[in-house]
Amino acid sequence: MPPTLLLSKELPTLQYPTPTDRFDLTWETPLSTLLGLGRAAGADFVEFFLEKTNYISCLAEDDRITSISPNLSTGAGVRVFRGKRDCYVSTNNLTFKGLKSALEKALGILGLSLPSPNAHIPEIYLELFRDYATAKDKETWLSQVSSMQEMGDILLAANDKLNQKASHVQSRRASYFRDWQEVLVAASDGTFARDIRLTQSVGFNLLCADGEHRSSNAQRDGDTSNPNFLRTWDYETTAEGLAETAGKMLYADYVESGNYPVIMANKFGGVIFHEACGHLLETTQIEAQTTPFMDKKGEKIAHESLTAWDEGRTDEAFGSVDMDDEGMPTQRTLLIENGILKNFLSDRAGSLRTGHPRTGSGRRQSYAYAAASRMRNTYIAPGSYSSDDLFSSVDKGIYCKKMGGGSVGATGEFNFGVDEAYLIENGKITKPLKGAILIGEAKEIMNKISMCSNDLGLAAGFCGSVSGSIYVTVGQPHLKVDSITVGGR
Repeated sequence: MPPTLLLSKELPTLQYPTPTDRFDLTWETPLSTLLGLGRAAGADFVEFFLEKTNYISCLAEDDRITSISPNLSTGAGVRVFRGKRDCYVSTNNLTFKGLKSALEKALGILGLSLPSPNAHIPEIYLELFRDYATAKDKETWLSQVSSMQEMGDILLAANDKLNQKASHVQSRRASYFRDWQEVLVAASDGTFARDIRLTQSVGFNLLCADGEHRSSNAQRDGDTSNPNFLRTWDYETTAEGLAETAGKMLYADYVESGNYPVIMANKFGGVIFHEACGHLLETTQIEAQTTPFMDKKGEKIAHESLTAWDEGRTDEAFGSVDMDDEGMPTQRTLLIENGILKNFLSDRAGSLRTGHPRTGSGRRQSYAYAAASRMRNTYIAPGSYSSDDLFSSVDKGIYCKKMGGGSVGATGEFNFGVDEAYLIENGKITKPLKGAILIGEAKEIMNKISMCSNDLGLAAGFCGSVSGSIYVTVGQPHLKVDSITVGGR
């Protein structure tokens, strides 16, 4: 801890070593001193976020490794609050002098300045160090992951298998990345916590062509906390599934546009709920007054069959974290229960400005960004129906088996392409269809989700917002939308 009654004029002569190998208890004294300095300058709250990353990606195109891209970075950010105003400054200089300079800049932006030389710097008593990395044996993860040679060998073998399984192949791509991150959070409310994260993803992209017929398909899987993830990737099964889909979609008829009942598949089908509704339940949207749900807590906003969660606790799910990027332990947040809006997702700033309690949802891409309210593992909960029950309830409709890309407006208007679709006739899946686009508005469509099956599935995803691109999970069981606009030919 810093010495009692430290004076402002003593700060320039203080010397603290800058540990380079890991974030540990040796950071307690310099960070608590800087936090006290920020409070003495008039800040209501001060937070430091320190980060180290070790990232690498590998790309195989057809039968060659065409790209290996490593990236190492170290940096820190300081966030200062005064009332409901805040500012954020980042730096690559993790010395005491460098962090102090970043703090001074942040204070200055809010109209605050360092105290007089004879001012006392209050002690900030940090909590007993919460070290999730040590407690959960994460220190050896980086040494256990696949080597660059392994990455290349596995991706080339996967591309070869895809070539064996698919027909009319025009191009094959297999790609992998792993992102190792060590973080430390210290704040003037006593927060003092460290974690290590390991996030990995691997997948295929396949383009097939036969004359005027084209088919483009992709499959990607993701994981947290498993160093052996790439070694255990079942690329043969994935290649078989992707090749089968490509063959069906290559010669599929184009869908006729219109309004249809739609069955949406589980797993990545949850991307529409994530994009069109999940973002509208983040307090960043309430602050901007761009969500139609901002004053609807406790009211019905969806069909009574729909319950939805956001949480960070599912083992190895792509959006799982032991703590958020503000040092708060992760938890489960009930968003919607039987159609009733129960909670919003809130970070520290969102809680301060909207009054909604923090939910462990303060997340950021890196130290270059201030944390914001963001999703983790977000999904519609399983219902009481079987998937057969859903299909048998449809006389004529569309089965959306695999979702593609899309766009979402600020208040929930969306359109999403469907990479793999089928016609439903008399409760049965008949012929494949391509060119389908789902068009709708969140507050309307959520009231038309009338049936949810009992086969919840999760899928890895990437989410971009005000605090950068982060890793998330989307998910749902098979569900029925009674009517939705389907664009086509």
